[in-house]
Amino acid sequence: MSTIVDHQIIQCVRKFRLIEPFNETQLNPASYDVRLGPIILVEGLAIGPEESRQRWQQVDISKEPYSMKPNEFVLASTEEYINVPPHLEAVFQLKSSRGREGYEHALAGYIDPGFSGNVTLELSNLNQRHTLALAHGMLIGQLRFSVLDSTPLHSYAETGHYNGDVGVQPSKVGIMPEYGEK
Repeated sequence: MSTIVDHQIIQCVRKFRLIEPFNETQLNPASYDVRLGPIILVEGLAIGPEESRQRWQQVDISKEPYSMKPNEFVLASTEEYINVPPHLEAVFQLKSSRGREGYEHALAGYIDPGFSGNVTLELSNLNQRHTLALAHGMLIGQLRFSVLDSTPLHSYAETGHYNGDVGVQPSKVGIMPEYGEK
């Protein structure tokens, strides 16, 4: 496996519509910077008989930034829609500048071969006393693409729960206490 570089990313954009929209100013030597989409999901209080289940409140950050409180957890998505061809994989990584500001991304950044959609991000504020802004269009992370040694028998386009999703998505995996995840 090897990471593809800037000119190869441009070739994949042209051939596979790898990143939409694509802006060459966001291209790095071996990655592509991605921005926050317009909607986030904020963890809210559960109401009713299913209080053990997590509920999400949708917040539009396209007109006004959201102030993420210390230790708060939110779901967001990339502004960019990506189309990973079957011979590539991708990894989302938080920009180091954002990490230094106190932003954190959960370790769910792997993107399978064949995935198409906006990438959902699991963000939190590691600061103990200061809020962090989440604004539509802010640079939040980068995608690194790698060539696989072989093409899988089945791509994520055939097997994935989140393929083709637009915008931020909560978990689609249900939890059954007596059996674990289904």
